[in-house]
Amino acid sequence: MILGNRVRLRAAEQEDLPRFVAWLNDPEVREGLSLVLPFSLREEQDWFEEMVKGPAAQHVLVIEIRDGEAWVPVGTCGFHIIDWRNRFAELGIALGEKSHWNKGYGTEVVRLLLRHGFHTLNLHRIYLRVYAGNARAIRSYEKAGFVHEGRLRQAEFKHGEYVDVLIMSVLRPEWETNDTGG
Repeated sequence: MILGNRVRLRAAEQEDLPRFVAWLNDPEVREGLSLVLPFSLREEQDWFEEMVKGPAAQHVLVIEIRDGEAWVPVGTCGFHIIDWRNRFAELGIALGEKSHWNKGYGTEVVRLLLRHGFHTLNLHRIYLRVYAGNARAIRSYEKAGFVHEGRLRQAEFKHGEYVDVLIMSVLRPEWETNDTGG
């Protein structure tokens, strides 16, 4: 477990897959992701079986928040690509439970992942890609310490038009200077 103040991150389990499929098939959730087609449970099971065969550091983590005495899954996160020689990784996050949007959970999760990436995995650079029109996510990433690094102009085709994708990153020395804790 990776523990924060209001969230915890745990390994994904087979039992989580129906929830993942529901989240990924919600158009509002999928809007911020680079997914364009609905997912079936079978496809998600195939993805899961391949994912768990890969390096543990790249396994998807489930985001949970406390609800009374229980922990409730609200999304997923993790590092999708890790380059060990150059010590960088791509971060991804998806909050699937829309009732928990705009409550600061995303920022806390990103900060936990940064701490994990820099302290546990010994990374030097953590980056992400975000649609230029996703103001809520961009604000969250900025609050967690990410800086704008570049723009991939008209890089994705969404809703009948090409949209820009922003590249944001944090370098370990920047994070160490500005880290305010998990």
